[in-house]
Amino acid sequence: MSEELASYSVTAQRSRKRQFPVTEHPYRSAFERDRDRIMHSSAFRRLEGKTQVFTPGVNDHYRTRLTHSIEVAQIGRTIARALRVNESLTEAICLGHDLGHSPFGHCGEKTLDTIMADHGGFEHNAQSLRIADMLEHPYPGMNGLNLMYETRLGFARHQSPYDDPKPDAFSERNCSLEGQIADIADRIAYNCHDLEDGLRAGLISEEELKGLSLFSEAQSRIDAEEITDDSVRWVRTAKSVINILVSDCIDTSETAIRKADIKTLEDVYGWEGRLVRLGGGSEKQLGKIEGFLLEKMYSHEEIKRTAMQVKGWLEKLFDMFCKQPDAMPEFYQKLVQQEGLERVVCDYIAGMTDRFCMTLLKDD
Repeated sequence: MSEELASYSVTAQRSRKRQFPVTEHPYRSAFERDRDRIMHSSAFRRLEGKTQVFTPGVNDHYRTRLTHSIEVAQIGRTIARALRVNESLTEAICLGHDLGHSPFGHCGEKTLDTIMADHGGFEHNAQSLRIADMLEHPYPGMNGLNLMYETRLGFARHQSPYDDPKPDAFSERNCSLEGQIADIADRIAYNCHDLEDGLRAGLISEEELKGLSLFSEAQSRIDAEEITDDSVRWVRTAKSVINILVSDCIDTSETAIRKADIKTLEDVYGWEGRLVRLGGGSEKQLGKIEGFLLEKMYSHEEIKRTAMQVKGWLEKLFDMFCKQPDAMPEFYQKLVQQEGLERVVCDYIAGMTDRFCMTLLKDD
């Protein structure tokens, strides 16, 4: 398939490979194997029990980190195929970009970052890479998933308005186009699906949203007034917003790549700024939706009430395991001397599902 890809895409031949060499698979590419290693990891499975916005179990229709990651991968694959870059690498980065998320969503991440302020902090992109490089251990004689360099780069460089990656050990100025696609796919997915989930939860209303031009355009395209079933109308509206943004992203990115005269992968790595992006109009419209969600949904009293509880829950768990490290699984206990007690306790808590946290607190 590599001959069908653009000259600036990542391929196995242009890759910086794995840390530990492996024998090539007879019918799966290196990046397909990365995708499969991520999907078969225990950290990926646990995403099913981690909050996106609403706590899992409150309503079976709300997104979890797992369903979000799958939806990001679907959007990412569409864009990658249209731009003729490595679809399997894009899918792997999309599926694994949230492996490092803590329980209880962004309020959980903020709490762990505060707790770890004197010990290097906590940031979920760095944690995703830590999981891939060390905390997953499905192979005898080594820790980590032994992923390809470019997959790991995509984890470390993941960016969004809510993700600000810390300095990393990678030398490239920019991420690959495949990693940039994962970034925009994530942003499109969570905004559109948070809209849908917020409507379903009754935290926001269609009347409030009609003042936003992107929402109105999406509803106009599907003749929303003709759809009397609320749930169907919300789903179709979210999908219409996705279609508008993905189409714009493909057109804008093709133009940006052409104008920058990008010919090689090194050109991509050396370019300053995003090559995969939305056009100015769509960027402004999506920004308004993000501002609306921040004000009306993420700052809703119900969400803020939960955030205060989460802070207390995670602080209690952190204190408990620091005092009783032998209560952690043996794998984590063995890491303490090498990594430090606080970092290992943070690793253990960050990997928990919401439900497991609550069970531990209930049993304490």
